[in-house]
Amino acid sequence: MMVYSRQKIEDDDIQAVIEALKSDMLTCGNRVVEFERELCELTGAKFAVAMNSATSALHAGYIALGVEPGDEVITTPITFAATANAAIMCGA
Repeated sequence: MMVYSRQKIEDDDIQAVIEALKSDMLTCGNRVVEFERELCELTGAKFAVAMNSATSALHAGYIALGVEPGDEVITTPITFAATANAAIMCGA
């Protein structure tokens, strides 16, 4: 078997998930705002937007780049289907 990746999940990660699951705001809320702020600090970016999935992020990125119906998007065959699917969602 070929290992694609390995996760490093520590006790504080598990505790953070438990706290989120027990909170009043399972999605959105202060944790997302804090994550986006810390991501900006880490990367030096002016803005950050958390997405629900990489597919959503790719779709938003393609829209931001102006990908539209009739455009051709070329991608590598060694990728997840979402890379092409997000382009298809734009009509490309």
